[in-house]
Amino acid sequence: MIPPAAPTRGRPREFCTDTALAAALGVFWSKGYDGASMADLTEAMGINKPSLYAAFGNKEQLFRRALDLYEAEKLAYTREALTEPTARRVAEYYLRGAVEAQTSSCGPKGCMGVISAAACGSEGSSIKADIMQRRASSHAALVERFRRASAEGDLPGHVDPEALTLFMCTLLQGMAVLAGGGAARADLERVVDTSLMVWPTA
Repeated sequence: MIPPAAPTRGRPREFCTDTALAAALGVFWSKGYDGASMADLTEAMGINKPSLYAAFGNKEQLFRRALDLYEAEKLAYTREALTEPTARRVAEYYLRGAVEAQTSSCGPKGCMGVISAAACGSEGSSIKADIMQRRASSHAALVERFRRASAEGDLPGHVDPEALTLFMCTLLQGMAVLAGGGAARADLERVVDTSLMVWPTA
């Protein structure tokens, strides 16, 4: 009697998922969630649709994976900034980190989150909600850091940590829009310099 053949596991993937994900990140970053078509993604990733679905799920799941990669690699400065010893140093590290990330020659210009959130239509509402939730988490961390600075006497008593964080976020989003529109790095550095000139000190 001939024993039954062992079940096959299917063909192994013939591409590097990390490389493919990095390529997808580049597409989403430059075109936003809605603007990135499946054809754009598969061409950049060097795979076909079945391989994309098998490795990453649907477009929304792929975007979330790409956004995780973006935050881990490109937004590390937002976490590092919180460890700076003064509120002004936190702000400077944050702002200069944003300039570096948004104008680097290693990727598209601007901020992936700002680009995608602004361009999301009704079909991308869950993506926009995810981006806003992540942004709210970063916002809360910055508010908490400025509250600590206020308690330590590092900020004047009349300065509201929440309002100061909103000021920072407005600057960051405005810089992202300028960078996405092709603004020169030197111009963004001037924005940072001017902002630091009016920074409240105790």
